[in-house]
Amino acid sequence: MESVQVQVRELPAGEVGRRHFELTTVELPDPGPGQVLVRNTWTSVDPGLRLRLRADAPQGYFPAFPPGSAMDGVFAVGVVEESQADGFPVGSTVWHSYGWRSHAVVDSGEVAMNGIASLRRLDVDAVPAHAYLGPLGAMGLTAYAGLHVIDALDDTGTIWVSAGAGAVGNLVCQIAKLSGLRVVASAGSDEKVAWLLDEVGVDAAFNWRSRPLSESLQQAAPEGLGLCFDSVGGTHLEAALHALNDNGRIALCGSISEYEGAAAGPRNLFLATSKNLTLRGFRGSAHVPLLDEMQQRLGCWLAEGRLVHRESIYEGLESAPTALADMLAGRTTGKTLVRL
Repeated sequence: MESVQVQVRELPAGEVGRRHFELTTVELPDPGPGQVLVRNTWTSVDPGLRLRLRADAPQGYFPAFPPGSAMDGVFAVGVVEESQADGFPVGSTVWHSYGWRSHAVVDSGEVAMNGIASLRRLDVDAVPAHAYLGPLGAMGLTAYAGLHVIDALDDTGTIWVSAGAGAVGNLVCQIAKLSGLRVVASAGSDEKVAWLLDEVGVDAAFNWRSRPLSESLQQAAPEGLGLCFDSVGGTHLEAALHALNDNGRIALCGSISEYEGAAAGPRNLFLATSKNLTLRGFRGSAHVPLLDEMQQRLGCWLAEGRLVHRESIYEGLESAPTALADMLAGRTTGKTLVRL
């Protein structure tokens, strides 16, 4: 059985482009005991992939992608075509960690990506399969876990969500709103701001490129912030530290601003001390025990039509590098996916 894979040709020094990848066809072994052959139908495109396209992938994070090899540790959903694993019959829909390729042989006993991406059978009667790469998968768990670790799910007050139109950010906005918080969101274009206000339903939103962040936050939250969910870092985190009230709490999800360049700030970190702030770094994959709770809660909201689910879909495996470059440049909205 042959599989077409996207492999890393060279690690990018700056912006990611198609030239850094190549399509390669490899021969797969037949599945052995406990294994399945999966034909992938959708594969995920996530900001964190950029961190793994560096020789110095952050300590404690998933390992860097070695040039000339397949990109393991990327979410995908697909259909089982051959099976020697109990509980995974031919024709069943599953998720696993071997995305950015057409086919994969997956071991049902492998603990993948801290357990979040281990082979799992999916219920696709009520929701489409690719929803498990968005609100019902790692994106949903990251959003839910981030609010959980700063005790925001049962809180009141105002939260600022940076990168609010992104795959995780828009879910954070919606979970926070449905949980009773006042939600302020920021995004990088007027179109995304309009989507956040008109469809996602946040209370206030602004284009962070239009004017200084401090001014936008002052207008959107004159009373200050109690909470923040930050995926950008740099000047965004700096602005959050300034706008947070005493005893405020920040969930540190990522630092997109430095994924393709040098870190910039924050220069006012002492405010965390003077205001008694809590800065809580977390990874969604460290909170796998919350997965069932998250899927039940968000699954109900999806079924009831209370959760907006927007996607930027690219066609064909060969488009995956372009999808990644577009997402990192802010040209996508919601969850970025490749349909195979």
